[in-house]
Amino acid sequence: MLSIEDRCLQETAVTPHWTPGGDSFWYRQKLDDEKYQFMFVHAADKIVRPAFDHEKLAKELGEKTGTDLDPHQLPFLWIEITPDGGTARFLAKGKKWEYVTELVEWDGSFKQENDSLMQVEEPSDPLSTSPVRVRFMNQTEGSLNLIWINFEGEPKHYGAIQPDEARSQETYSGHCWRLEDASSSKIKAIYRVPDTGHDVVVVNESSPRDDLESGDEAKVPGREAAEKMQDGQTSNIKLDIQEYNLWMSETGTDGTVRTQISKNGTEEQPYDKIMVFKSPDDKFAIAWEFTPEQKNSLLLLNYAPDDQLQPRLTKKQYLKPGDRVRVDRPRLFDLGTKKEIETSDALFTNPYQMISLGWGAKDGQPEYRFIFNERGHQLIRVLAMGVDGTVRVLIEEKSDTFINYANKMSYEVLKRSNMMIWASERDGYNHIYLVDLEKGEVKNQITQGQWNVRDVEHIDETNQQIWVSAYGFRNDEDPYHLNLVRINFDGTGCQALTEGDGTHVWKWSPNSRFFIDTWSRVDLPPRTAVRSSETGSLQLILHERTADDLKENGWDPPERFSAVGRDGETLIYGIIIRPPQFDNTKMYPVLENLYSGPHDFSTPKRFESMSRLREWASQGYIVVILDGMGTNWRSKKFHDVAYKNLKDGGLPDRIIWMREAAKARPWMDLSRVGVIGGSAGGQNAVSALLHHGDFYKAAVADSGCHDNRLDKIWWNEQWMGYPVDESYEENSNITHAGKLRGKLMLVVGGMDTNVDPAATMRLVSKLIKEDKDHELVFIPDGTHCEGMNGPALGRMKRFFKQHLIP
Repeated sequence: MLSIEDRCLQETAVTPHWTPGGDSFWYRQKLDDEKYQFMFVHAADKIVRPAFDHEKLAKELGEKTGTDLDPHQLPFLWIEITPDGGTARFLAKGKKWEYVTELVEWDGSFKQENDSLMQVEEPSDPLSTSPVRVRFMNQTEGSLNLIWINFEGEPKHYGAIQPDEARSQETYSGHCWRLEDASSSKIKAIYRVPDTGHDVVVVNESSPRDDLESGDEAKVPGREAAEKMQDGQTSNIKLDIQEYNLWMSETGTDGTVRTQISKNGTEEQPYDKIMVFKSPDDKFAIAWEFTPEQKNSLLLLNYAPDDQLQPRLTKKQYLKPGDRVRVDRPRLFDLGTKKEIETSDALFTNPYQMISLGWGAKDGQPEYRFIFNERGHQLIRVLAMGVDGTVRVLIEEKSDTFINYANKMSYEVLKRSNMMIWASERDGYNHIYLVDLEKGEVKNQITQGQWNVRDVEHIDETNQQIWVSAYGFRNDEDPYHLNLVRINFDGTGCQALTEGDGTHVWKWSPNSRFFIDTWSRVDLPPRTAVRSSETGSLQLILHERTADDLKENGWDPPERFSAVGRDGETLIYGIIIRPPQFDNTKMYPVLENLYSGPHDFSTPKRFESMSRLREWASQGYIVVILDGMGTNWRSKKFHDVAYKNLKDGGLPDRIIWMREAAKARPWMDLSRVGVIGGSAGGQNAVSALLHHGDFYKAAVADSGCHDNRLDKIWWNEQWMGYPVDESYEENSNITHAGKLRGKLMLVVGGMDTNVDPAATMRLVSKLIKEDKDHELVFIPDGTHCEGMNGPALGRMKRFFKQHLIP
């Protein structure tokens, strides 16, 4: 049975299917008891109405097919509609139909694709924390296999969906799903989850395309731009890599002549076959020589594989902090002399990552541009390599702590003006700057203030305007609320286009004239409107639910609460969830759901399914979740608390916050506080008992990163830095295992490819040596945080009940 929150999400969801031109769309509106209706919206004309006469269509379709149909349970879930809303076409009962004022069979071809689908499969985003409930609907003639594409791009099967059936799936924004024919394995659809809270995907015979590509066939991630540049070659000169070196083919009247250009490429240090860039005038070329990353295998032993009796050892390439990364070296070549032009790498030695920006120009001469991110993430430069061999700095970012490249590095080259939009935290908040690439200097700061730009949404070079998503733009709201903001290139005209006290998500029309704005809070149901992208003016309201509507049906909303943190001035934000049949005369143990990032914040801000948190509350706990210092998207100073200090986990702020909350809520029993966390949250949960065992009494840690030297390189060097120094040991839970107080349960899956299970097992070994009591739940074939999602959930509940509930 759906919860009140899940039911509300379904009933208020707007998944637009835009018509050609982008001024109108249709969507399915959920009604009560599995019923729905198709709605037509004309944004420009401010019209919202049923897409057709449901009663009349159901009657006519029933007569033509010999079936008795409910007008609000029609045998199709997807339609194609004309821009004026006058004609609807659909597939039902194995035939194609057209409806204007009467229903007739139709022999045309559907032209409007399901716009939530994509062409190329990509790995799921491992950093996403925004839950989304997706309803996959199969309107094909055969069964569909539902497949999740994991963080490494590997397919994981989630069962089959039969014809004319639907599957409701909990997932996260940025995750990728594949739907393929169960009999032929042909890919029918590839879907990337939007950040909408709820979405619907309909796969029918109009959806499949012959050019869909799985991860195995897709382009190398992050290098699409390089391939497109190569595809643009139209001259008689072609460049390629052969025998580890750069070769040139010149085609003339006498045929094609091939010449080896570079001489230094070897098997150990070859040239990259993709990273070859010819200058627009055909006179020069850049080719990337590289030293491959070191081989370092993550070793996983499955003690109980399903298909054999004996254990199976698997290996996976997996770099850890301190390992040798791939090192790129762009080299410049004169295609006239067929020789390399000497360049210095003094400005880009010891890279962690290099990103190609392609060719630009200075004083009419071509120059090649690229981004250099130094190992340790304290220095990032945008560099230009001139055809005379000189290398100059266009942009330079420095930090004494870290530059958050993984979440905040954003840039866009403006080809018309030789400018760049560049994101930086140089003034203490994440803002965007207009950089003159010709001069190599900042022309002006575009956004400013005590708020953060999350993403650049849209750029209009002609009118010199930019649209950004922004955290904390409104001073009188929660600083984590997201709004859409438009501003001019020169920094004037800064205006929020979204309205309403809540966090906003939006969907653009194809022509960018309009956007669908949905805003909500954990204590406010979603409200959805259509707005102008230019002014933010309201076109029309689609849904407007109130909290009172839900409370009448027994909804107890999460309570938002904020308190000043450890510095005595900065507010810490969180929520409180009470158990069902809450009695304010009783005292309840408190259970904190802990994940301290630092790449994001974890407290829900919008109205969403709280099923997991409420499941814990139903066990008799006051459940809290909050974001202490060291998490993302506040000030740089707030975030820097995490630098070389992951053991902190914002725990001092969390304790203060709970104590402040309990002052006015005597039903919060702070003598019985438990904590549960997974992955980095597992590291935090154990750290809570090691360093704050006087406050926290019991902890469950699933798949914890208990020693940052044992975890993946990119995440840990981002916060802990490079080289690996004594701070890594000081932040290790293993180092401090002897300080354990309270009751501890460790959960780990033997086949976890995200966080090395060795981190948990080394902690277990140290706890045994220190004679510290603990429980271990080992899931032989378990993957990352799988224990929290099923296999160990019952054990976790019994553990907390034993130690927190008398």
